[in-house]
Amino acid sequence: MQNLAVYCGSATGTNPVFADTARKLGATMAERNINLVYGGGKLGLMGIIADAVLDGGGQVYGVIPDMLKDHEVAHTGVTELFIVRNMHERKAKMTELCDAFVALPGGIGTLDELFEAWTWNALGYHAKPFGLLNVANYWDSMVTFLDSVETNGFMSTARRKQLIVEDNIDGALESLKAACTDNEGKVTW
Repeated sequence: MQNLAVYCGSATGTNPVFADTARKLGATMAERNINLVYGGGKLGLMGIIADAVLDGGGQVYGVIPDMLKDHEVAHTGVTELFIVRNMHERKAKMTELCDAFVALPGGIGTLDELFEAWTWNALGYHAKPFGLLNVANYWDSMVTFLDSVETNGFMSTARRKQLIVEDNIDGALESLKAACTDNEGKVTW
């Protein structure tokens, strides 16, 4: 796993552990020579993780839509900043650049990115692993809901098991790396 896409908030959230974890994840990625692919902003958790990777000597690839580059205050200090036309191109470019995806706490944009990565995997557009870094139990309610989606017959057990959920950085990185090495591809419907 050389390039990891990290989805996260353009805000820091109310719990200081969210920012601390973004900083630690960025530092750990730089130590392990894992490049960051992310949304290209310098605000919130997005900016914190980008700065941490850069501070650790790592590479950071930002992807930001033209209309958001001022709104999200594009991070001009990254290794390479890709300016795309819209959100669809942003997600496609991030998918192209990365080997795996992980979501830190975030809002509707983070949810949109995570679920689109999962959907594209389900449809066979990519075979890259994806997961949640469950910081301070942030994702617990969603994990419970997804279990309900499976129980109610709207998702196969195999599809549900694709979502890696870890509560610590080392576990998340190791699980994603292992899934990268053996992801032969698609789960059948």
